Amino acid sequence: MARLIVYYAHPGHKYSQVNRLMARAAAAVDGITFVDLNHDYPRMDIDVDVEQQRLLDHDVILFQFPLFWYSTPSIIKEWQDLVLEHGFAYGSGGDQLAGKRMMLAVTTAGPEDAYTHRGYQHYPLRTFLTPLEQTARLCKMMFPAPYVLYGALKAPKTGLAEAHVAGYRQLLEAIRDDRFDFDAADTMDIVQVDNLPITMEA
Repeated sequence: MARLIVYYAHPGHKYSQVNRLMARAAAAVDGITFVDLNHDYPRMDIDVDVEQQRLLDHDVILFQFPLFWYSTPSIIKEWQDLVLEHGFAYGSGGDQLAGKRMMLAVTTAGPEDAYTHRGYQHYPLRTFLTPLEQTARLCKMMFPAPYVLYGALKAPKTGLAEAHVAGYRQLLEAIRDDRFDFDAADTMDIVQVDNLPITMEA
């Protein structure tokens, strides 16, 4: 079984349309570690020793968040700045995370067609996630395709939220049980509920 930790970040958690439901589902999955960063660190006083040990204790590090101004919520950036230290995560002697995987579960307010060169966001979603992908590479971690829900604000009314949350739970359970096909995910741009690369039960 893979050791999976989910880091959830949403400063507007109680107003969330989808992420709140995803977080609830993730926290209920047996055999994984769930961390609500905004709850644990309301003043952003990240405990570096605790967080570095968590990274050492897990194989897959998954960040769940809504896209905020084309980036992560600020607490994830603070977490990265403090936890991914030189000599630990990168640089001379910084190979403690080598071989692990960093994965994302991201929601966007805008629809899928907005994240194209012709759409009003002008770029594909993966372009906005490039700093996180490069962070993973610098730390010698693998970066599989993110699990994405576009149009999250309207998803509850269209019925997409329920399917997405169910798919998220399947994703987490598959990673935990070594049934998620990371090789297939590496060839994909994004992962969605209708194209989850999950193998059958062993």
